[in-house]
Amino acid sequence: MTDPVFFDKQASITLDQIAVLTGAILADQAQTGRVISGVAPLDRAGPDDATYFDNRRLGAKLAATQAAACFIAERDVLLAPPTTVVLVTPAPDRAFAALTTYFYPEALRPKPIAEEPGASAAAHISATAQLEADVSVEPGAVVASGVEIGNGSRIGAGTVLGPGVRIGRNTIVSAGVTIVCALIGDRVIIHPGARIGQDGFGFVPGSAGHLKVPQIGRVIIQDDVEIGANTTIDRGSNRDTIIGEGTKIDNLVQIGHNVAVGRHCLIAGQVGISGSVTIGDFVMLGGGAGIRDHVTVGDGAKIAAVAAVHANVPAGETWGGYPAIPLEKWYSQKRALQRLIRRDSLEGDSMKRKDDSDGK
Repeated sequence: MTDPVFFDKQASITLDQIAVLTGAILADQAQTGRVISGVAPLDRAGPDDATYFDNRRLGAKLAATQAAACFIAERDVLLAPPTTVVLVTPAPDRAFAALTTYFYPEALRPKPIAEEPGASAAAHISATAQLEADVSVEPGAVVASGVEIGNGSRIGAGTVLGPGVRIGRNTIVSAGVTIVCALIGDRVIIHPGARIGQDGFGFVPGSAGHLKVPQIGRVIIQDDVEIGANTTIDRGSNRDTIIGEGTKIDNLVQIGHNVAVGRHCLIAGQVGISGSVTIGDFVMLGGGAGIRDHVTVGDGAKIAAVAAVHANVPAGETWGGYPAIPLEKWYSQKRALQRLIRRDSLEGDSMKRKDDSDGK
């Protein structure tokens, strides 16, 4: 549940205002003036809350909800209880997100640790750093020589920006982040503990020891990217590591050197991307998936959670498994294996009964 200590809530809103805000259609026009005071999931919503339904496996929770209103797709309208006002929309989750943003706009970006604006006296800022207007640097942050930070950006407590790093406008770098050898765009959000621009893992193995390869590239993070807590993005070895605009990266993701991630990708937690991988636009990588070096994942492809990708993935395809193959093929192989196991089990039981019978 929400806590006013952490999140301030905006004023209540009427159902007709919600319809305008989200583009949903209010099924009962007699309810236009009904007031909604908050948002909640199906099983926790009360008579002043709005909720949403987009998964028929939750049908029992929808039937029992006490919510005042529910965003719901047209095909599921009849599943809603009569006590709940229906807001019809083709994308209930997006409509719910828009309403939640209305109530809690500050929750979209990490809140500042220090309340005072501007550069804290407890920060260490090089005389050669260039900060535009309305830049905040929190206590304990280190801003090295030649750093440039754009208007409206905030550098969190204890964060370190190495020499020559450039940060765009209205970007949030949270507490405890380190950034070196990197260029960061506008409206980027970097969550606590992220490590950006450190050495890539480059060694030439040999019997006399492993020879370290100098990593002389950069990290380029384009506009509107979000990077999760404790995620690491290595700088390139001989070209740049690039994260395309609008891409969203979860916590605990490892991105190796020379990787090029396209625009508007979604990368879930604990994904590991090896060096020199190329990922197209609008790719989705499930949690724990791994991609070996020099592989290409085409535009719009989807990789299932915990998959191990060893080969190029064509655009638009969905792959899963270990090693990853097209998802339907993987399911087919699993079903075939299960049939073989059942057959062998039945044959084993039959042989055991025969042996028992012969023993008598």
